[in-house]
Amino acid sequence: SGIIRTAVPNLDRETQDRYEVVVQATDMAGQMGGLSGSTTVTIVITDVNDNPPRFPQKMYQFSVSESAVAGTLIGKVKAEDVDQAENTDMSYFIKDEEGSELFKVTTDSYTQEAVITVRKPLDYENKKVHSLVVEAVNKYVDPSFVDLGTFRDQTIVRVSVTDVDEPPVFKLPSEVIEVQEDARIGTVIGVVTAQDPDAPNSAVRYAIDHTSNTEKIFNIDANTGAITISKILDRETAGWHNMTVLAMEAENHSQVSKASISIRILDVNDNPPELVTPYEAAICEDAKPGQLIHTISVVDRDEPQTGHRFYFTLAPEAANNRYFTLWDIKDNTAGIRTQRTGFNRQEQDIFFLPILVVDSGPPALSSTGTLTIRVCGCDSHGTIQSCNATAYVMSAAISPGALIALLVCILILIVLVLLILTLKRHRKGHHISEDEEDMRDNVIKYNDEGGGEQDTEAYDMTTLRSLYDFSDIKGNDGGGGNNVTTELHSLPQWFQNPDVDFSMYRNYLCKKVELADKDLSVPPYDSFQTYAFEGSDSPAQSLSSINTISNTSEQDFSYLSDWGPRFRQLAGLYNGNQEDDGS
Repeated sequence: SGIIRTAVPNLDRETQDRYEVVVQATDMAGQMGGLSGSTTVTIVITDVNDNPPRFPQKMYQFSVSESAVAGTLIGKVKAEDVDQAENTDMSYFIKDEEGSELFKVTTDSYTQEAVITVRKPLDYENKKVHSLVVEAVNKYVDPSFVDLGTFRDQTIVRVSVTDVDEPPVFKLPSEVIEVQEDARIGTVIGVVTAQDPDAPNSAVRYAIDHTSNTEKIFNIDANTGAITISKILDRETAGWHNMTVLAMEAENHSQVSKASISIRILDVNDNPPELVTPYEAAICEDAKPGQLIHTISVVDRDEPQTGHRFYFTLAPEAANNRYFTLWDIKDNTAGIRTQRTGFNRQEQDIFFLPILVVDSGPPALSSTGTLTIRVCGCDSHGTIQSCNATAYVMSAAISPGALIALLVCILILIVLVLLILTLKRHRKGHHISEDEEDMRDNVIKYNDEGGGEQDTEAYDMTTLRSLYDFSDIKGNDGGGGNNVTTELHSLPQWFQNPDVDFSMYRNYLCKKVELADKDLSVPPYDSFQTYAFEGSDSPAQSLSSINTISNTSEQDFSYLSDWGPRFRQLAGLYNGNQEDDGS
């Protein structure tokens, strides 16, 4: 049939994993003269997990420093397995309890090695050598080979701890020290101790970290570690103090260790009770006896363990007071009541009632506070209308900060006003200087043909006085004063001054007119007024008579009366002048 079967039991792949068998086939039943053929059959033996892991050594030795932190690698060991593939996968364990507490072993999934690391800090002075029992176990076990034995193996790993110079180690009975706030300077409030863990057991020196004792309230003895007080304590200012104490080797100051210590200040009764605020009360003039005016309470900076208990009474100087009584409510408050009918603001509008407050101690402390009572006017419903404390209320209403802000605002306003006045003066001086340099002042240009009397407001009318030659009038009259007076009265009001000599103005204007006639391109920049002239075809023609140097005019100005009310003043001026000449 050509079937190939094993001839022996329990083939061992680890001894030989491959066989080659030559198979021959013959015809004629293998007799002589028959033909034959042969082939080679290769038989590969597959692996089964029939071999347990085995450590090459029964003991391994490693060393590690006592300063090694958790997770530091100590070494690696590996158990061998002659099987293949997944049959070689294994896990490692530490069998002894002490070793598993200080050390940790894990399996490298790629190399199937046992990785040994530090789990907790080691102490050379406590134990110098540690022996670990490490066991290797196959992950996948074939049940059919269980009878061959356990598929695991063990080895011993010795870890030697090397010594290093370590800082001192504190031994504190408690991290909190309590002290009364009235303790005297130099009182020992506690003692700290530290010891060098190394074999030489060097001497230790103590100090306080200056950053935690900036106010230098506490001192420490460098040799004994005794902590003393260097300043008066006050629980109300600081109830707790946290500081750091340093311990260092006397021969090697680089080996330093630190410890945090909290100091709690215990309370003693060293502060008297005080009124919560400077109390004020107001009563009506028609107050009834027994009326409750105000309820007062006190505050005490101390904190006794049994709690506060305060007692109220009127101060000795107010014991014979006929106006008010004090009622101790027994809950650390007191009430003020009236004991007479009616008050009169005219007689007395304010009362000061001293109140004595005593605490429960020990020792019992007391203080005196004053209650200010103001008499006010009230309406029929008892609502206060007005008191004689307006000034007090105003002063109390304006806080110091608001008053300072108000003064700052006033100061800023004064500075702004001074700055504006300075700028105005500077500009005015600048304009004056420009006006002094510019000789072409009072030059006004008109683009309309006249507005009658309204135009006289924009320029000096004395510039037109040269139209009338008062000296000629006086001469032609031959000394007759009546004609001159009549002519002066017919002129406008600004001409009625017969003693004024206009010859100087007339000569000046004549010269200017002559210059202007010769050079028409130069405008008159002095006191001449320019009028827009529409041309020769204008029905109004020109209104100015200054363009001629003649002293008199023969033009008839009667047509001005037909131009309307705007030229009425001008028509009256010229017509009046002609009538005077005719007379």
